[in-house]
Amino acid sequence: MSMQRVRILVGVAVLLAIGAGVWWWIAAGRESTDDAQVDAHITPIAARIGGTVLRVPVEANQEVEAGAVLVEIDKRDYEVALERARAELADAEAAAIGARVGVPITSTTTSSNEVTAKGGVEGAEAAYLEAQQGVEVARTRLVTAQARQREAAANASKATKDVERLKPLLAKDEISQQQYDAAVAAAASNTASVDSAQAQVKEAELGIRVAESRVSQAGVGRQQASAQLKEAQTAPEQVTASRARLAAAEAKVRQNQAMVKQAELNLEYSTVKAPVKGIVSRKGVEVGQVIQQGQPLMTVIPLDRIWITANFKETQLEEMRPGQRVKIKVDAYGGREFSGKVESLAAATGSRFSLLPPDNATGNYVKVVQRVPVRILLDEGQDPEHLLRPGMSVVPTVYIR
Repeated sequence: MSMQRVRILVGVAVLLAIGAGVWWWIAAGRESTDDAQVDAHITPIAARIGGTVLRVPVEANQEVEAGAVLVEIDKRDYEVALERARAELADAEAAAIGARVGVPITSTTTSSNEVTAKGGVEGAEAAYLEAQQGVEVARTRLVTAQARQREAAANASKATKDVERLKPLLAKDEISQQQYDAAVAAAASNTASVDSAQAQVKEAELGIRVAESRVSQAGVGRQQASAQLKEAQTAPEQVTASRARLAAAEAKVRQNQAMVKQAELNLEYSTVKAPVKGIVSRKGVEVGQVIQQGQPLMTVIPLDRIWITANFKETQLEEMRPGQRVKIKVDAYGGREFSGKVESLAAATGSRFSLLPPDNATGNYVKVVQRVPVRILLDEGQDPEHLLRPGMSVVPTVYIR
């Protein structure tokens, strides 16, 4: 072999070694995976109320702005419910006004009634005492009248006996006719005094009965006044009850205000609007359909902010950090590249978020390299035409050096 050929072979070998070294250095500074896809927020649109669908002004895969009308539901039932709620609120407010006015009226009235009742008790007590004193006076008068009756009876008996003693003397002319007539007149006067005294006794007895009747009436009046005072002394309880009625009326007002707000919300919910700008997808509602509360209607997918979810092996994460540069190749567009950066690494492996997370505490454990979801954001202006759609397969390459 000639010397020149040896030099050529040595040169080729050196070049291959240099190329291999460069390739190894470049590859060692990158991590790539084909277990990645495009992700985006998927906003489900569901009915907040039930009813009949009147209009669906959007079509599947149509782009809509935030606030655009998606579905209109028959609102007549909810308009009636709102009017009823407002009427009930007005009634509750009127009742609350009446209860609010009633509190000071009750407080004033009960205070006045208590003062009046105390005065009534004092008056009834005075009347009862006066009636009792009247009984005592009537009894004293009876005793006096009875004494006078006995005195008059004694005088009448003496005068009668005097007449009987003087009558024989008059027949014998031992006394003058004048003396006898004076004795007869005195006897008649004493007899009249007896009758007068008896009348006074009867009058005194009647006075006692009248006085005792007055005592009885005064006692009834005193009991009634005492009962009225006890009723008037419940003024604090009456005021408390009045305030409780006011509190209940005000609570009823707040309850009806909440019902009005709910009715207004239900009426507002009859028009379903897009919460975000995006593309309508999975449209499953038609005009004339009767829908129920919570029923899914469609989804809106905003494409203004999408990201890449790349499931890297755990052995690839040693030097991967947020902020590192990423190149993304999209299978759907012939490997077209987009640029981005690592935003964050998931807090757990993908298997931990599965429906049935694996439990390695068994005797048949086989070690499996796990994958960790890595979130990659596209740089601004990379997808102005919104070509990337959620679910598309991509191959991201992270430059870790």
